[in-house]
Amino acid sequence: MPYHPASVLVGIFDSMYYWRLSGFYFFYFAALGSLIPYWSLYLKSLGFGATQIGELVAIIMATKIIAPNVWGWIADHTGRHMQIVRVASLLATLTFTGVFLAHGYWALALVMALFSFFWNAALPQFEVTTLNYLGSDTHRYSGIRLWGSIGFIVAVTGLGFVLDRAGTGLVPKVLVVLFAGIWISSLLVPENTAGHQHSENEPLRRVLSRPAVISLLLVCFLIQASHGPYYAFYSLYLADHGYSESAIGQLWALGVVAEIGVFLRMHRWLPHFGSRFLLLMATALTAVRWLLIALFVDQAWVLIIAQTLHAASFGVYHAVAIHLVHQLFRGRHQGRGQALYSSLSFGAGGAVGSLAAGYLWDGAGAQWMYVAAALTAVLAGVVAWRGIR
Repeated sequence: MPYHPASVLVGIFDSMYYWRLSGFYFFYFAALGSLIPYWSLYLKSLGFGATQIGELVAIIMATKIIAPNVWGWIADHTGRHMQIVRVASLLATLTFTGVFLAHGYWALALVMALFSFFWNAALPQFEVTTLNYLGSDTHRYSGIRLWGSIGFIVAVTGLGFVLDRAGTGLVPKVLVVLFAGIWISSLLVPENTAGHQHSENEPLRRVLSRPAVISLLLVCFLIQASHGPYYAFYSLYLADHGYSESAIGQLWALGVVAEIGVFLRMHRWLPHFGSRFLLLMATALTAVRWLLIALFVDQAWVLIIAQTLHAASFGVYHAVAIHLVHQLFRGRHQGRGQALYSSLSFGAGGAVGSLAAGYLWDGAGAQWMYVAAALTAVLAGVVAWRGIR
């Protein structure tokens, strides 16, 4: 086989940017793996009740309704997606340090609102950079994104064992270090990684009026709303049934291991099965997952099965959603398309789900909280069946 120096240089270039992009995902989701599973335990150690914990977690989700769209509009008009990522990551790190000074519910709520306004701006714009770097190979997105899942596993497993010995008071300190890692990794990705973006003359309101777009965004909202009890209360739910922090961390990690398995196969599944079929399967298995958690929390082996279904409820769902958003929002609408996906699903959906979960926990009990989540996932499946062709 002949030797081509140019092809070798291209391979080195691709490898270099692959690891730089992957590094950002690693730190971002390592921070998420420390925040989502253990933040509620930390808040409980401060003396907050279930309703207050649900509200404080909902603040993180609610800022995703506004922040990604504000920053997405700026990024699409300036074309400087990575500059937005760097500034937002730095400000998120600085504002989060306010948790060490905040005393009481309202002070902590203010800090979380400021921090999450900046933190929630970074990921959608980085997704644009990654997808534009991939060009026509967007089905290979999961091969880069899986490093985020690895970061989540490392954080959620390692921190679980540490907290068993050191206590939940360590959580904010770990988070500050990981947020700083996000900012440093963003400095390593140059602006031109995103490449050239084609112009798109179609007005955004016309894109948003398409039935497929409306249906997709509604499905994303409902799926993430169904995850509200999981993200806000899964750790507390298991702790109340006698599971240790390390066991809880291992269950969280198991779900993400299953997610990685999906990301490794999605580049084959998407062209073979199609996005509609995969999305319908994801909604159905999401409903099954929440029912298993609701009815069999005392059966560890059933919880293990339920956690493997994270491969569908997040892995398949997210990969398909990112793929469809990139297909439906073209050119200069890419930043706002990813921002809308983030704000309506993880933002509005997550906030509504977390708030409802807190009220259901106090009013009807934890099991009914997960039954309601299963019904929400079923509704998402109906919308996907009728609206996405």
